[in-house]
Amino acid sequence: MRMYDLIEKKKTGNELSAEEIRWMIASYTNGEIPDYQMSAMTMAICFRGLNEKETLALTLEMRDSGDCLDLSGIEGIKADKHSTGGVGDKTSLALAPIIAALGIPMAKMSGRGLGHTGGTIDKLECFPGFTTSLGREEFIRNVNTIKIAIAGQTANLAPADKKLYALRDVTATVDQKSLIASSIMSKKLASGSDLIVLDVKTGSGAFMKERKEAEALAEEMVRIGTGAGRKTAAVITDMDQPLGNAVGNSLEVIEAIDALSGKGPADFMEVVYALGSKILTLAGAAENEADARQKMEECIALGAAKQKLAELVAAQGGDASYVFDTDRFERAAIRTEVCAPQDGYVQGIEAKEIGTACMMLGGGRRTKEDAIDPAVGIYLLKKKGDFVKKGEPAAIVYANDPKKGDAAVRQVLNAYRFGVKKPDPVPMIKAVIDGVAKSGAPQRIGL
Repeated sequence: MRMYDLIEKKKTGNELSAEEIRWMIASYTNGEIPDYQMSAMTMAICFRGLNEKETLALTLEMRDSGDCLDLSGIEGIKADKHSTGGVGDKTSLALAPIIAALGIPMAKMSGRGLGHTGGTIDKLECFPGFTTSLGREEFIRNVNTIKIAIAGQTANLAPADKKLYALRDVTATVDQKSLIASSIMSKKLASGSDLIVLDVKTGSGAFMKERKEAEALAEEMVRIGTGAGRKTAAVITDMDQPLGNAVGNSLEVIEAIDALSGKGPADFMEVVYALGSKILTLAGAAENEADARQKMEECIALGAAKQKLAELVAAQGGDASYVFDTDRFERAAIRTEVCAPQDGYVQGIEAKEIGTACMMLGGGRRTKEDAIDPAVGIYLLKKKGDFVKKGEPAAIVYANDPKKGDAAVRQVLNAYRFGVKKPDPVPMIKAVIDGVAKSGAPQRIGL
């Protein structure tokens, strides 16, 4: 078998067999296929695409290129949740403890933030002593004991994807639906859970800007998950403005704790409940969405979800007292109000601009090597549809460097759009892609 022939085959629009894809991925991972040939292949895929069989085969080969976690030692249906990334997206910090407190094992692999989007691990490390470096036995023991563990991805999890993504990143071949879907799902399948719920963001702060693109990606991932024998669903959620009010690691952790205390922002809780409902219904722990939501609300009201977060933090070496006393979290030295330049309604907030402002402050990474300042960030006092008077604070910037703080204030103000007319409300949940219909296509429930 020759890579030249496979490139020619895909260039002319023909289907690659599972055997050919298996050889290609194994040979590239082992260094037998050079980057220039794989670059030609990914560009051919961008122009010609992959069909469902090719996409599933590619995903499974990348999954099997490294470690696949065996979670059979965990009792019950193991659940995982993945987000395609957004600004202010602290959903896992609230969702995972709720689901675990309701008895569904949450065996979750998470990553760090890069660019204008945040990472779950960075947020959890705001708890002093918290570690996501868990061995397999400890990970399984924690899930069996307290129903939850959140670990960092192992170095050898889907190594073919890591190598291929690095190549795509520098050859303008990132934004191809099948390549994106296979990249995400290879890692999720290798993580070993039985049930996967995907939070696919759409809007100015998301990777998929247009709703149609987000739905197409979600359908592709649901097909892959179900084709691999996993219960899989996706929820399309809004990312035209930041989720919740807090952007920045410690600020977001505090907001997630507030949510588990029954004081979460409405838009944030809508996403938490939508994702949680899919997990609970797919796991057979709730009859329908209404039943699932009632169970989650009761879990929060009784304090069980907040207690579960404390158990997670303690089990992974962190100081759980912070869960019950959020004043202990590190605070930035400089607090600056961002005031509205006019009377009017907030027409919108460019999520990516807010995320970039947080990164400028030190709350995010431009490169993987950058250090994170957990205390800095932005708190949005006014969101889309809120009325604000001239000179009234619309947001607060928390900084530890005066120059970075001043630059972030300007950036945040530029992210806001004001107008005289109150804008129509925008639903947080755009659609649900739920399972696979008899036709073989995912069922789309438009909202």
